[in-house]
Amino acid sequence: MAIGMSELKKGLKIEVDGIPYKITEYQHVKPGKGAAFVRCKIKSFLNGKVIEKTFHAGDKCEVPNLQQKQMQFLYDDGELLQFMDNATYEQEGLTYEQVGEAFDWIIDGMVCDMMYFNGKAITVEPPMVVELKIVETPPNFKGDSQGGRKPATLESGAVVQIPFHILEGDVIKVDTRTGEYLEKVK
Repeated sequence: MAIGMSELKKGLKIEVDGIPYKITEYQHVKPGKGAAFVRCKIKSFLNGKVIEKTFHAGDKCEVPNLQQKQMQFLYDDGELLQFMDNATYEQEGLTYEQVGEAFDWIIDGMVCDMMYFNGKAITVEPPMVVELKIVETPPNFKGDSQGGRKPATLESGAVVQIPFHILEGDVIKVDTRTGEYLEKVK
């Protein structure tokens, strides 16, 4: 099925020149002279690189043959990150490059969505919101109470900005798409 220029939007998955991409930014441009076009930033599922692509009226792109399967993260063996299908107990290994930024949010035992392109595992997406424990953050000082933020290292290794009242050992919710602190888990 072909997708036309008018159907493009942020978050849509498309295939360009045999490579699956996700649209991360989208801008419809209508110049004073000439035909309208769409300028997009698209991120490759294969290597995580972001490129800029312009689509003109009449340009078509395909819907990629992508499948998603829930997989549980088992461990990092030094070369590959090992995931397991909980239904069949089959294991699948992905390189650090394939996992990309998602590695910042994944901890042992976490269930993620593994993406397959034409039957081959290409990347993994963590849940949109994860609960992680703070393993390191600076102590609070007198006067640190007015809406400021401080860095905190999470059990997954990611560093996020948190409010001053959150302490080491607390569990917080984080949005994995933006890396923003959402709330403290009670």
